[in-house]
This record gives sequence, C-alpha cells and structure tokens, in this order.
Amino acid sequence: MSDIGASCEFYTKKLGFTVAFTYGEPPFYGQVFRDGARLNFRQLDEPAFRPEIRGDVLSASITLEDAKPLFLEFQAAGVVFHQALKTEPWGARTFVVSDPDGNLILFAGRGR
Repeated sequence: MSDIGASCEFYTKKLGFTVAFTYGEPPFYGQVFRDGARLNFRQLDEPAFRPEIRGDVLSASITLEDAKPLFLEFQAAGVVFHQALKTEPWGARTFVVSDPDGNLILFAGRGR
C-alpha cells in the first residue's frame, strides 16, 4: 500500500470492512476485517510487483458461501471491478476488485 489511511478508507467506505487497527505515525501497518475475513496492510515505498509481471496476480483471495450478494452490494456502492461476477469453468462464481494501489482481491463462492 502506498497510503494506509487511503486504503483503510477505500476498504471501509466501498467494501464494508472495519478497521481493526493501524500502527505508526503516520500509519505504515494496519488490518481491516469483515465477516471473518482479515486483510493486513503494509506500506511500501515502491510497488510490490514489477509492472511487467503485475498482470492478474492476486494479492488476496476471500472465500464466501455465495459471491453474488456481495458483488451486488459492491456494485451498488460504486466499486469498479477488475473482473465482474462470472462462473468459472470449475463451477465457482468469482469476482475481482482492484483497490486504489492496484492490489487484486478475489472473492469466490460456490456456483449455483
């Protein structure tokens, strides 16, 4: 993350997470949580991935019972998706959110 405060704001305002803690002044480490999922943030002065290999590399994966309700909630909140809700060839329904730093978060649930 390039700015822990901005990241926390995105995850709370757009994705409905709650800040568990931030550490440092200014913050350089933190955690958000929602429904049993926890994501830890660490500030970096340069990107974690080189741009030429970034592609569709996931930063985190969160497993759900059903991804569709959360996708619809995020859609109503104006979240821009890296990948819209789709059914994968193996049957799972997934979508991917890109946060302000370009971190890709996969949300996956059972297919219906």
